[in-house]
Amino acid sequence: MKKLLFIIICILALLIGTYPLIYVFVDHKNTFLGSKSLDIIQNQIWKTAFFVHIIFGGISLFIGWRQFGSTFRNKYVKLHRIIGRIYAAAVVISSVSAIYMGIYANGGIISSAGFISLGFVWLITTLAGIFHIRKGDVVKHRQFMIYSYACTFAAVTLRLWYPLLENITNDPGSSYLAVAWLCWLPNLLVAYCINKKT
Repeated sequence: MKKLLFIIICILALLIGTYPLIYVFVDHKNTFLGSKSLDIIQNQIWKTAFFVHIIFGGISLFIGWRQFGSTFRNKYVKLHRIIGRIYAAAVVISSVSAIYMGIYANGGIISSAGFISLGFVWLITTLAGIFHIRKGDVVKHRQFMIYSYACTFAAVTLRLWYPLLENITNDPGSSYLAVAWLCWLPNLLVAYCINKKT
């Protein structure tokens, strides 16, 4: 069962990790950008932050799952470290841009607070993971990186929760407010349960 769940997580991470590519092939009015006001779209700082966020967030999601699994870590220590450095750099860049973007989130203060909080937790847990591995504390490092990837995986859970809630409530606005929190808080709870068992 655990292996099946891991495979599902990997497949979803790889699929959503390639999400930024739709902005190459799909007209922007048919993407998330189509939901933003003209003022925001014309704001070059916001637009740069958006593309930085989805590109580096996509990278972190696409490669981060590979860090889990003791067999891989023990067999390919050097590769684990290389992937870890790329992952951490991608998260730092993506989370900082996400915090800025959160100010302009659809839905106002409730969704803004949710996405900004996610950005800070994502950044802090990743930096804590780096701090502990530099101290040589492998257990704490692993625990914080599990929390970090739980935040990274919010990119997937957001895309699962939102259509589900929208279909149940027929209220896209309220669904988005809920998803700003639902996309990451349950992920952290799952990460906490995983860490308690290790």
